[in-house]
Amino acid sequence: MKNVISFFLLLSSWIYAVEGKHVYEQKCASCHALYIPMSTLEKNFMEMDNRLLQLKAPTMNQIVYRLKSRIGDPSGDEDMHRMEIESFLAEYFNTPDREKSVCLPDILTYFETMPSMKGQLSEEEFEAIVSFLYDYDPKAYQEKVLHYDAFEEASIKALAEDKMIMIFYTAAHCRYCKKMEREVLSDSDVIAALEKEFVSVKIDVEREKNPLDFTPTMTPTFLFLSPEQKQLYRVPGSWVKEDFLEILREAKEKYSQTLKKGAE
Repeated sequence: MKNVISFFLLLSSWIYAVEGKHVYEQKCASCHALYIPMSTLEKNFMEMDNRLLQLKAPTMNQIVYRLKSRIGDPSGDEDMHRMEIESFLAEYFNTPDREKSVCLPDILTYFETMPSMKGQLSEEEFEAIVSFLYDYDPKAYQEKVLHYDAFEEASIKALAEDKMIMIFYTAAHCRYCKKMEREVLSDSDVIAALEKEFVSVKIDVEREKNPLDFTPTMTPTFLFLSPEQKQLYRVPGSWVKEDFLEILREAKEKYSQTLKKGAE
């Protein structure tokens, strides 16, 4: 009987985790990135005052780490710990309070206070997001994240490493941008191709100043530059993996043609 109960608890947790990912994407993803390596977060906050990533809110891996270490008894009974976190979140979602936040005060200085989510989550959605947070495992995402540099750092790195610059123009409201990040830019083959030949930059056209004399007419748009910042290739739209890899190959070919012309 105990094994049967354990099985159903495990099954229930798995179902909630799947639903919770959907709730996260619908209600949280516009502000909270799913995963960014801690080394990159430390550089962003400790060295660059959030100018590297320009985050609007703590990442999910930051939140989960602080929740599990600061709320309740992490070394105690797991079910009790889960309930303690659920109780904390129920209150915090309804009445956010910076004084009660689990995040470090130095990190909170970069963010506005979270708006209340009172009435925005059904009971089922709340239970799902709690399970998603508690069962969240950063290791499941750490190999699937494309690193973005701020444009200034990308320019220096591109010259030093003789790589092209790829700028991903996006917007918070753009569902095709999110689809590209979720389904293509998180793919291991795409990440490997980008990291080998390119330095990647992401610019939110609604919130960030565009450093170039180029204005995208739609999002997503991908702009490819030479290491010297010469515009070589721009491609608007959302793409599947195979087509995007072909776009990267075409960008490299245009750069090679530019080098040949310069050598003539």
